[in-house]
Amino acid sequence: MAHIDYFFATLSPFAYLAGTRLEEIAAKHGATITYKPLDIIALFSRTGGTPPGQRHPSRQAYRAQELPRSAKKAGIPLNLKPAHWPTNMAPSSYAIIAAQNAGGGDLGKLCHGLMRCVWAEEKDIAQEDVIRACLEEAGFDPSLADSGLLEGAETYARNLEEAVDKGVFGAPFYVVDSGQVFWGQDRLDDLDAHLSGDL
Repeated sequence: MAHIDYFFATLSPFAYLAGTRLEEIAAKHGATITYKPLDIIALFSRTGGTPPGQRHPSRQAYRAQELPRSAKKAGIPLNLKPAHWPTNMAPSSYAIIAAQNAGGGDLGKLCHGLMRCVWAEEKDIAQEDVIRACLEEAGFDPSLADSGLLEGAETYARNLEEAVDKGVFGAPFYVVDSGQVFWGQDRLDDLDAHLSGDL
């Protein structure tokens, strides 16, 4: 059975545009997933990337066209300039880590719900009430939003170090235990083919 380490940031528009396809692909192949939210800005600084706001205007202009195109292809609503972006990623990331440790709900639904709040619903995922609502909607105890903060912080930092060690430099990033890595929601078909043995 294959295993996928899924490195992502709760503010990443491209992770949002992946929808729940990772979970669908994993279910198709009987693969397991470990969710590893991380600080994408810190990852950029460690791996030679540049935060979106500091990129050359031509790169920013391309991103402004590419995101709506990708959203339209995926059939997912997208606000290109959300009201609460950027915001503090740590609280939502800690909640995902706590939910993964607790079990009992749908982690894919939780992650997508949090990102949908940013990119479609104009909600601030640094706010406890928003996080609690997403936890509850995904079948988790909403009190996980304010528990396990120390463990969440430690795991969040560890995820960043592990990402750097494994060659991760963006989000979403999928690391399969076969040694193959896939960057971007537009590589999910390749991940699917790899798990099928065709790539």
